[in-house]
Amino acid sequence: MIPLTCLPRCVLLFTLSLAVWPSIGRTAEPLDPAKAKADPDGKLLWYDIRELGVEGQGWSDVESPFDRLPKKAKGVVRDAVWGLSRDSAGMAVRFVTDATTIHARWTLRSERLAMPHMAATGVSGLDLYAKTDDGRLHWLAVGQPKVFPTNQAALASGLPAGKREYLVYLPLYNGVTSVEIGIDKQHSFAKADTRPETHRQPILFYGTSITHGACASRPGMCHPAILGRRFDRPVINLGFSGNGRMEPEVAKLLAELDPCVYVLDCLPNMQAAEVAERTELFVKTLREARPTTPILLVEDRSYADSFLIASKRTRNLDSRAEYRKAYDRLKVAGVQHLSYLEGEGLLGDDGDGTVDSSHPNDLGFARQADATEKVLRTVLRN
Repeated sequence: MIPLTCLPRCVLLFTLSLAVWPSIGRTAEPLDPAKAKADPDGKLLWYDIRELGVEGQGWSDVESPFDRLPKKAKGVVRDAVWGLSRDSAGMAVRFVTDATTIHARWTLRSERLAMPHMAATGVSGLDLYAKTDDGRLHWLAVGQPKVFPTNQAALASGLPAGKREYLVYLPLYNGVTSVEIGIDKQHSFAKADTRPETHRQPILFYGTSITHGACASRPGMCHPAILGRRFDRPVINLGFSGNGRMEPEVAKLLAELDPCVYVLDCLPNMQAAEVAERTELFVKTLREARPTTPILLVEDRSYADSFLIASKRTRNLDSRAEYRKAYDRLKVAGVQHLSYLEGEGLLGDDGDGTVDSSHPNDLGFARQADATEKVLRTVLRN
């Protein structure tokens, strides 16, 4: 065997690149061009992303193709929760193509493209990532929503030749009725390789507007998405803005799913009395259905201005005290595979991690991802 040190530099680099290049397209399933829609000139083919298999959707029996809760939840959960479940937060698709330009066309449910404190690209846009030579997903382009209901854009052009894997995140605070990827007909388009069996179970996040994604600048920048990339797993995002309240009917729905871990982050929407009343029942409902699935209880982030505003500091401390008591009671009662993440440093200690003292900006989300990753690595390893 020839030592690597004896190989010419060009051969060495080529050899190493083969060693780290992701296994793309070897088991990828090509999509039938006959199922695509052709542009009038016939040059561009539009593929419905449902043909790829949408990740991040817990149930298949949905009322609308990109709903986050099953149709049976309508009338069972509160109307506010049901309405928010129509947003496509957390959903994504993976595909492999050798196209030099990637187009997208998506139709939105709501006319509200943006919010006063959250960019339209995060609320209603698409987010494109490409897998690099070392197997990491690297941001490539964002689809800017400019009109209602249907937007069309060339997400990325001038791409070098060769097959590679891509991932597209769907809007965080808007829903979609259809999403299509447009590829020149001379190029290939296929489903990405099936994830390894050890990485197929999703991470499930249940929480508030922060989990939902407010106020990330792009769909890929909220902490559930960041952690999905870091752990190379699908993510089910069940954040409901203003409505993550640990309600029994929601617990029963979550217990139907089989994630690798439940991440419960509801304190920003709950007063201390609600925390004391609901936490144990919610956890026990999950544990009865999923005896060994890890459950991570996450405290609320500190309001960025709570260092001076006493009422906000009290709000954080009171709910955390009841959360910790509930956690301790659950541990004493023998509930296994239960972990706890304190909230004091989730967004840092300098105040720069939010847009309004409450909702993270991209910096805040990156910091929350860092803090959560440390605990999740231990949880999933065990």
